[in-house]
Amino acid sequence: MSAVNRGVVYKGPGNVAVESIAYPELALGNRKCDHGVILKVVTTNICGSDQHMVRGRTTAPSGLVLGHEITGLVIEAGRDVEFIKPGDLVSVPFNIACGRCRNCKEGRTGICLNVNPARPGAAYGYVDMGGWVGGQTEYVMVPYADFNLLKFPDADQAMEKIRDLTLLSDIFPTGFHGCVTAGVGPGSTVYIAGAGPVGLAAAVSAQLLGAACVIVGDMIEERLAQARSFGCETLDLTQEGDMADRIEAILGEREVDAFVDCVGFEAHACGCNHGKEAPATVLNSAMSLTRAGGQIGIPGLYVTEDPGAADDAAKQGALSMRFGLGWAKSHSFHTGQCPVMKYHRPLMQAILFGKVNIADAVNVQMITLDQAPRGYADFDGGAAKKFVIDPHGSVAA
Repeated sequence: MSAVNRGVVYKGPGNVAVESIAYPELALGNRKCDHGVILKVVTTNICGSDQHMVRGRTTAPSGLVLGHEITGLVIEAGRDVEFIKPGDLVSVPFNIACGRCRNCKEGRTGICLNVNPARPGAAYGYVDMGGWVGGQTEYVMVPYADFNLLKFPDADQAMEKIRDLTLLSDIFPTGFHGCVTAGVGPGSTVYIAGAGPVGLAAAVSAQLLGAACVIVGDMIEERLAQARSFGCETLDLTQEGDMADRIEAILGEREVDAFVDCVGFEAHACGCNHGKEAPATVLNSAMSLTRAGGQIGIPGLYVTEDPGAADDAAKQGALSMRFGLGWAKSHSFHTGQCPVMKYHRPLMQAILFGKVNIADAVNVQMITLDQAPRGYADFDGGAAKKFVIDPHGSVAA
């Protein structure tokens, strides 16, 4: 087995590079990781969450190997791995979870207590998430393999749908989780804030859950056109006008049943102020536009430290919200990382049995590992695409 490995490395604000990195070992620091596996990465995706780091909006250190959306082929397994074998093609939840702590046993794998010494919850290649090496690489180590990994039942069938299945590691479950926690069900009216990949995945998820009408709001026409391509209504948020008026023009009502925030802390104001950051604007819109007793799902990322924020409060993650309005309307707010394992198997089944075409909805575009820096730049420019890296040329053109 070759000891050569390359990965996408964060070099500082606005700068990523593909560099030679260490080949992974079945080890956690100085001790062996007998419950882990080494994967040959088949696909690994660029996530909007990665962009927050690359823009310099987090405390991510230079030299961090990026990537938390991983699908791969098992090539080596530790002695304690019983049910995952070399040759298995697997999806890797971006949450790293031990399977042993109280939260994992309750199914709350996004806030595992044993995989990050700094706080609950860990992820590959992400700031403050335990220091784990990311998976925008040729090879990567995955711990607690029996618990974490989703094995595809038939590798050949999976490769035929790999553009869809690669999205099981994060954005499809995350979008679905946003809708589930917002209470989306048959006949619901839903507003999705943001038409990036997670917003588009949430829109598809709302349809899968039986929503009657899905409205997607964004400031980039290319992304709105992508949402319309699979049956969503859209709002161009660069235009003037009260959002409730515009929703009423679509629904005949001024509020929606469910609201999903797929934007997060780098939100911008609407209308003529759309070039100005307003980190609480989506949360405040959610309370204004969601019916009394409705639910608000917040898969969009909010951080405890934002060194690039416009004011001192926002730099500490303190946002100016009309929380009294949400309280008065008896809203439920649902935050935090998606517990991917709660959803990835049923969503895999939906893909394999042709019930959803998630790759088409989010406009997957395959790129090589060497094209990753260009993919980051295009994504940051608002391209209506989900960039999926194929490190070894495994996916047929």
